[in-house]
Amino acid sequence: MAGGVSSKGRVPCLPPARGRPNTVHMSDAPPRQATPSAMAAPSLIAVIFINMLGFGIIVPLLPFYAKSFDAEPWQIALVFSAYAAGGFFGEPFWGRLSDKYGRKPLLISTLCGNFLCYLALAFAPNVWAALAIRFVGGLASGNGAVIQGYISDVTPPEKRPRVMGYMGAAWNVGLIVGPSVGGLFAHPESGPIGFQIPLFICAGLSALSAISIVLFIRESRDRQPTVTERPNRWAATGEAVRHPVIGRLMLLTFLVGFAFTGIESTFGLWTQAKFGWGPKEIGLCFAFVGVAAAFTQTFITGPMAERFGPGAMLAVGMTITLVGQALQPFAFHPGMVIALMCLTAIGQSVAWPNVSALISETAPPDRQGQILGLNNAMGAAARVAGPFCAGLAFAHVSLDGPFILGAIIVAPSIWLAVIAARRAQAWRQAQTGKAPE
Repeated sequence: MAGGVSSKGRVPCLPPARGRPNTVHMSDAPPRQATPSAMAAPSLIAVIFINMLGFGIIVPLLPFYAKSFDAEPWQIALVFSAYAAGGFFGEPFWGRLSDKYGRKPLLISTLCGNFLCYLALAFAPNVWAALAIRFVGGLASGNGAVIQGYISDVTPPEKRPRVMGYMGAAWNVGLIVGPSVGGLFAHPESGPIGFQIPLFICAGLSALSAISIVLFIRESRDRQPTVTERPNRWAATGEAVRHPVIGRLMLLTFLVGFAFTGIESTFGLWTQAKFGWGPKEIGLCFAFVGVAAAFTQTFITGPMAERFGPGAMLAVGMTITLVGQALQPFAFHPGMVIALMCLTAIGQSVAWPNVSALISETAPPDRQGQILGLNNAMGAAARVAGPFCAGLAFAHVSLDGPFILGAIIVAPSIWLAVIAARRAQAWRQAQTGKAPE
């Protein structure tokens, strides 16, 4: 049965794109892996922390930075969304190139792009230049698929949820520490020049990350000979969407990202209207959220996935996320608000490493970077669409509109997680030659 599980329980690999030479089917001839050092994954996780520390420094300052150019509110929103829009185009592109030329050179080049964009942002003459630089920065920073591809190269499938969880934890800790550093060195009263020191720090951290990769991280795969042409982004998207596991996971990524980023973007306005919160209270809440997410990804996600399987934990994570979002409109005390936001973050932290692990397991070995990039691009698209729709719900439906919309959007993702888990299990059985249970 096309696009599904056959009577023998087999799940098809991504087919070759039409019109491409097929003398060698790359899925059947996986690339020969180089021998990475034992510290490859820990070193890369440390680099992620350094990189996200720089990212976390500038993100909370962006509204004030854009306002220093006398930007209108809609222009400030564009400065935010431009980065995600750049990531939408960058993720599949860099992932595809890393499949062909190796992970290390792509990591170095994208981090150098980050370095240059932070420097350019420090000297931007107006908000439109800042908008363009943010878009290019998002394009250059779309290396999440490259990092995930590297981890997939050096980690056996059963250990991937644990290592992906460590990666997410490093990401969250960087975002927790970064804002305090940015707030310490920013001087909004001085105009655009008052943000140069934080931007210089961000540039320096990007440069440090690139140097760390040059010195400490060995290439994880041999450069691929041009045996066959790889499908372009749109052909690969069509193949991925039709895949019985990857297609459902990509849709899940979009739905949950749409819901969660929509809630994040309106959370400050919601808490201000209901509880009179200001930046201090909101910052404290997100600090708790970051700690909960980092703890979950470090100590819970990996062991639970190894015990119960990534598919089961993906469904559990989606269920926890739904409960947290659905209950938030009924919060009557600030402590309850923080607890439910932490619960939602825990659900996300249980789920997301398993999404990446399942995709890396079922994607063709020679195209993991490209497929992971397409999934990350779906997340970037959600970060653009989610805040826009949540803002409309907040303004024209009710104060609780973003949470109600989020719960409605997340509910089908539980079903998607269950179906994807079953199809992934059938795929594993087909690969090992075992009869389906």
